[in-house]
Amino acid sequence: MVIFVVIKSIFMRIVLVSLITIIYILGAGCKSSTKPQSFCDTACFGDSLRFTGTHELRPYVILSASNCQADTLSWSYDGMGVNRKVGLDDFLNTKVYLNRNFVTVFIKDTAYAWVLFNDCSNGRGYSLKLPFNKTATIGRKSSNINNLDPRFSIAENLVAYTDRGNIYVEDMASGKTEMMTFGKNLEIDYDALHDYIDSVNLTNDRIWVKVKIDNKWTELEKKITLKDANEQ
Repeated sequence: MVIFVVIKSIFMRIVLVSLITIIYILGAGCKSSTKPQSFCDTACFGDSLRFTGTHELRPYVILSASNCQADTLSWSYDGMGVNRKVGLDDFLNTKVYLNRNFVTVFIKDTAYAWVLFNDCSNGRGYSLKLPFNKTATIGRKSSNINNLDPRFSIAENLVAYTDRGNIYVEDMASGKTEMMTFGKNLEIDYDALHDYIDSVNLTNDRIWVKVKIDNKWTELEKKITLKDANEQ
């Protein structure tokens, strides 16, 4: 009888330890697979979005959808001679989930158009600079700090991005730029940007950012004057 009680006690301990181990493993698995929270949802994109400039040659950008997802960008103007197109997933080398309320376009006459958007699956910011030209290269950034994110306050005329060691700003109309350094390269994951950059305030004469450096939140600020490339 005593032997049976001892065996039963040992068996119960083994079962308890096994259950605790399984719960821990499952909990760790759930934690590691948690996606960063986004400020926009991935609802059906629906109909195409069309943006038209004010120039007399009617430059435009169209973001079309397929199967409820943003699919293709096309752009041109009257007399350009070609309707340029690019598939988003192929061009960005990843699947992006857009919300039509979190896309903005700036059209500079018949020179180029800036397209800014965020991937609503993780909040990652992107920008594309589309040339109104048959062959010119498309500008692409996948580390943007867009004012579509409510925690990023950015002047409407500016586009901003980071390269993990610095933050850059550019006037979309003039092409003038400025930058501020973080002082070192940071291990920023662009798919979880707010883990590293909490907030920014960017104007035409000031850069302010709250950034995590050496695991400590730090506020950096710099007064700026936007300059042409030859003035840098």
